[in-house]
Amino acid sequence: MSNLILASQSPRRKQLLQQIQLSFSVKSSSVEETFSPQLQPHEVVMELAQKKAKQISLEHPNHYVIGSDTVVTKDEHILGKPRSKEEAKEMLTMLSGKTHSVYTGVAILRGETEDVFYEKTDVTFWELTSKEIEDYIASEEPFDKAGSYGIQGLGAKFVKEIKGDYFSVVGLPISRVYRALHKMGYLH
Repeated sequence: MSNLILASQSPRRKQLLQQIQLSFSVKSSSVEETFSPQLQPHEVVMELAQKKAKQISLEHPNHYVIGSDTVVTKDEHILGKPRSKEEAKEMLTMLSGKTHSVYTGVAILRGETEDVFYEKTDVTFWELTSKEIEDYIASEEPFDKAGSYGIQGLGAKFVKEIKGDYFSVVGLPISRVYRALHKMGYLH
């Protein structure tokens, strides 16, 4: 087994680590994704990423463990994964023609050593028609995505502009992760 573990079942995060040719194993954490409503979005994603990584790190203290969490925010509201078609429609309507922020938190742990950080990326959507929203929901892509869309999938057609790290919107700011692993001694 590799001494690098991704504490996530996300196929997108797995694909991003593979893209930069890292050898790793996957162990999903069972951390409940709850947080205090008093926390700011960047604090939420860092706390959840840290909880996920810590759970796996306790079982594998000599491994480097990467935990991550992503949220979409609009007007101070955190938009998680939609639980219904109605909720997906509500979120996509809220994002239509507007700019929203995507926060991805990352925690890399190895024993007592940790690096916890976040990236914020602003994404602007084109104005969406009701039919575009309905068709997108019918694709079922929105249902395992924060904010009801996947920028790397069909949701790409809604994106007018992006300011920040594209890969962070996908689910992992991969170049920052690479540099953090290097700084922590994983990569030589």
